[in-house]
Amino acid sequence: MKRLTGRALAGTLLALLLAVAKYTLDVHSVATVDEARKADVIVVFGAAEYSGRPSPVLRARLDHALALYQRGLAPRILTTGGAGGDPVFTEGEVGRAYLVKRNVPSEAIIVEPEASSTAESAAAIREILLRMNLRTCIVVSDGYHLFRVRRILENHGVKAFGSPRPGESVASARYWWLCARQAGAYMLWSAGLVV
Repeated sequence: MKRLTGRALAGTLLALLLAVAKYTLDVHSVATVDEARKADVIVVFGAAEYSGRPSPVLRARLDHALALYQRGLAPRILTTGGAGGDPVFTEGEVGRAYLVKRNVPSEAIIVEPEASSTAESAAAIREILLRMNLRTCIVVSDGYHLFRVRRILENHGVKAFGSPRPGESVASARYWWLCARQAGAYMLWSAGLVV
């Protein structure tokens, strides 16, 4: 009986590792493709902000969204992200201020300032797009984040095209760790757990 239980456990563990490996490769394949095309809105997923200033990662995402906007791919930009522990600023509002300073008209910017996770952001994005009768978006984030973001948005009925921020190194061990983490987060979300 112990041998049978051990084999079943080993088989389950092997299946789990193979699934993580498969999704890690899926995450990587999406991370390296820019699907930017005409859409209703450009969505910038939040990242850290420091007392009202975007972190280098958030700034890179915002600069990329700005370039897409200037190319005329969408008439609006939606910035996302809650406070993340900052009692004064939110990632979404910091993103808006950054874009306004770069001559994006304030009326072309939509802010989602409350979400604290990818799943919460995706649900809020869906509600905003639904209210505004928008159906398609270009999603700007780090490449390794795009697989999960697109899947969640598409589950909410939003057609999403990924556009990774430039500057990510796909050759580092850290990058592959982040891909594996996103694969795990996607698997947990698929199982009904909010991450």
